This record gives sequence, C-alpha cells and structure tokens, in this order.
Amino acid sequence: MFVRPTRAKSSPRPIAGRRAARGFTLIEMLAVILLIGIAAAAVSISITQGLAGARVRAASSELAGALRATRAQAIVRGKEQNFDVDTRANTYRDIKKHDVALPRGLRLSITSAKEDQPNDHTGRIRFFPDGSSTGGRITLQNGKRQWHVNVSWLTGEVRVVDMVAAR
Repeated sequence: MFVRPTRAKSSPRPIAGRRAARGFTLIEMLAVILLIGIAAAAVSISITQGLAGARVRAASSELAGALRATRAQAIVRGKEQNFDVDTRANTYRDIKKHDVALPRGLRLSITSAKEDQPNDHTGRIRFFPDGSSTGGRITLQNGKRQWHVNVSWLTGEVRVVDMVAAR
C-alpha cells in the first residue's frame, strides 16, 4: 500500500515579525472623508447656482408679466399707464400700485428716456392706449448672470432675454 505524504498546514497565527491586516488605517479613513467632503462641496455649489438661476428666471418672468399687464390696462382703459422701477429699493410697482420686491441678491437697473426718470433712482416706462410705449430695458443681475426685459417702443412688446444663452 502506498501512503501519500501530507502537506503541513499553515499556521493561523501570523509569522513572527508580521501583523495581520485588520481594517483601514486612520490616514486612509481621513483621505476618504476628505474626498467625500470635496464632492459634497462641489455638488452644493452646483445646486446653489442652479437655484439662484431659477430664482432670477422666475423674477424676470414675473416682471415681464407685470409689464404686459400694465400695457393691457393702458389699452383697455384707453389711458396712459406708468410702470415705475425703483433701483435703490430693488422694487417695481405693479398695476395694482403695490411695490413688488425682488428676491434678495438680485440687482435691478433700468434704461429709459431721460424725461421718464422722476429722480436719480426711479425709472419709468409709459404705455399708451394704442399699445405702444416709451420703450426701455430693465436688467436683473445676479452675480455675473443677467436677464434683460426689453420693451419695444413701437409695439410695446415685452421680451425677456437671458444674456448667457444669447451669447
């Protein structure tokens, strides 16, 4: 009968001078936490910029709607209507004569005829019964982003232009 020699089994204990690896080192854990923090910061910045852009888009749409409502009132009433913008307070006056404040962080400016500027911080666009207007441009700015709300003097048409998309 033939007996096969058996191999010696390895000992479950570590060899002298070596330690068995049992998990992660503190440096490895800190590196992972740092990478997670950097990723979270990048995502939060992206989300914040997206929300700010949406806020400005909504404000410019509301402003354009208020301008269109003022034009419609001029046509319906057969009487000139004014749309006032206060650049110091960052507000505009709607058709119901309520001051509407823009969201915090937005800057408002207006380009209109000199005679339609009652003082150094107020601009005005007038709408006439035939639908025309004195024309002008209202600019909303948030950081480097700008939206222009343009009012045609001939037709009174109100148009919102995103200056980033227009480039």
